Amino acid sequence: MDRSNETSPVMGFILLGLSAHPKLEKTFFVLILLMYLVILLGNGVLILVTLLDSHLHTPMYFFLGNLSFLDICYTTSSVPLILDSFLIPRKTISFSACAGQMFLSFAMGATECVLLSMMAFDRYVAICNPLRYPVVMSKAAYMPMAASSWAAGSTNSIVQTSLAMRLPFCGDNVINHFTCEILAVLKLACADISINVISMGVTNMIFLAIPVLFISVSYVFILATILRIPSAEGRKKAFSTCSAHLTVVIVFYGTILFMYGKPKSKDPLGADKQDLADKLISLFYGVVTPMLNPIIYSLRNKDVKTAMRNMVAQKHLTE
Repeated sequence: MDRSNETSPVMGFILLGLSAHPKLEKTFFVLILLMYLVILLGNGVLILVTLLDSHLHTPMYFFLGNLSFLDICYTTSSVPLILDSFLIPRKTISFSACAGQMFLSFAMGATECVLLSMMAFDRYVAICNPLRYPVVMSKAAYMPMAASSWAAGSTNSIVQTSLAMRLPFCGDNVINHFTCEILAVLKLACADISINVISMGVTNMIFLAIPVLFISVSYVFILATILRIPSAEGRKKAFSTCSAHLTVVIVFYGTILFMYGKPKSKDPLGADKQDLADKLISLFYGVVTPMLNPIIYSLRNKDVKTAMRNMVAQKHLTE
């Protein structure tokens, strides 16, 4: 049989989204839109505060500003597409737009993994070696650390996106997702994806397993150092400087592990429910986590709260 008809190039994809659940679409449109506005406002304010307040011109808040900017970029690469899919059933997206969206989302996710480990190292040096902190975490050190996080995430995304989009797609071009999520796209390929699977496995080791291990080891040393502090007030103060970062790490990696680590259902009815659950979990990972980051840092970080109060007070004085 001539395979040329079966492997005709796909010019675009159809995003299924929640089109099988029309009642949920309106609810989630309003919910996701509100969350997106909170993400833009919360992370935007954090960036502004870290730039304007001279007391926050430290490595820790430089990384925090990068994290906030990353969260804005990550959600902006996917949320408008998600909102559009709620309004237009079976939303179509061109091949090139799908590749671009996949690259941006994958790059931001990988960059955040590395950036969170850099922030853990910053906290480790600050608490375990405070006297050496100004030398180890100098501007000449922390700026290249942040730049390397972005470079590593972007390079990895170029590789993964190129490997995925070079595959032939034939027959069904319906992506059972809100966006061009790489695993959902790979399911549509009508060719061997073993190279993609191996590449994704290596990526998971580099950008998930190694950062998690590095962060875990860092916090073992941090907690050991904190417990050796004689006064309760000293222990509380030391822990408060890293509690916000630790909370963000638990939310970020906890969601990823839950999303990819839970068992798959073999029952057809269970599979349908699981598809819906997977989509909703991916929404949590893609929208709720970036929304929580500025809230966590605002509530659990005294310096940020003080800087925000000062910024508001200054605004009132100038009016």
